[in-house]
Amino acid sequence: MEAAAPTPLYAATRMGVRLGERQRPEADVLVVDAPPRAERTFYLPGEVVLVAEVVSAESAVRDRETKPPKYAAARIRHFWRVERENGRVVVRVHEPDDTTGAYVVTGIHRGRLTVPVPFPLEIDLTTLYRR
Repeated sequence: MEAAAPTPLYAATRMGVRLGERQRPEADVLVVDAPPRAERTFYLPGEVVLVAEVVSAESAVRDRETKPPKYAAARIRHFWRVERENGRVVVRVHEPDDTTGAYVVTGIHRGRLTVPVPFPLEIDLTTLYRR
């Protein structure tokens, strides 16, 4: 028996996620299963595999407090928050709690990000944000 090929995934930046009428937050990075199209300005939650927000001084409240509950309510399964901590990159990986639906931290990664879901990935975080 042959395994089915995985669905192709695409990375997008500066794209919104249409969560509802007048609700279209723009994510820093999206991984989606819908092919990119030039005329497209947003993705639907069902097309989003992963949302990653990169926290800056200007976006900290939005990225930590405002966007995560909205993404979780839209049933986007994987949310990552990328921040600087003592001059180094840290990635907090979140998934929804099956009981409440709210995101919970499933991993805090410093130095190396290694995850099996939503797809196997390994990134050396020590090479990022060098100054």
